[in-house]
Amino acid sequence: MNGLLVILAIATTVGSLLYSNPAAAQLLPPAKKAERVEITRGPELELATNHLTIIRWTVNNPGGSDVHYGIVRYGTDPKDLSQTAKNPIRLNQGHQYTTFRVRIEGLKPQTTYYYSVTSEESNGKSDGVKSAVNKFITPAPGERIVAYPPQPVPSPK
Repeated sequence: MNGLLVILAIATTVGSLLYSNPAAAQLLPPAKKAERVEITRGPELELATNHLTIIRWTVNNPGGSDVHYGIVRYGTDPKDLSQTAKNPIRLNQGHQYTTFRVRIEGLKPQTTYYYSVTSEESNGKSDGVKSAVNKFITPAPGERIVAYPPQPVPSPK
């Protein structure tokens, strides 16, 4: 009987270690939605190759749902930004700012692209922020553009 209790105790301990979810204890409730979301830095080019570009921008933390999407609308005509790139981000509710980074793939080398950025919650509700139209030029094959220095954290207003 004692051997059976020992085996049961070991099985229970191992099972609780293997199937516990410590991350669940660290989940915070969604933050209160910001009254107004503003772009505090950017949008700007982070990286460009002849086929891939990363656009980044920083906003005050929009709050709301934990998952948001950074969205870049782009095209070769500033009046026709009909192509869309979208990347998810998990908000850190403890941070004052959120930096979105969106990959745009399949671009043509040595081509001028125009773009505008926005963001939305995972349910599709807009954060209410949209940038002006900006532009970048993709480099020639084999070349790359890297933005330096790295983006600093914006100071509070």
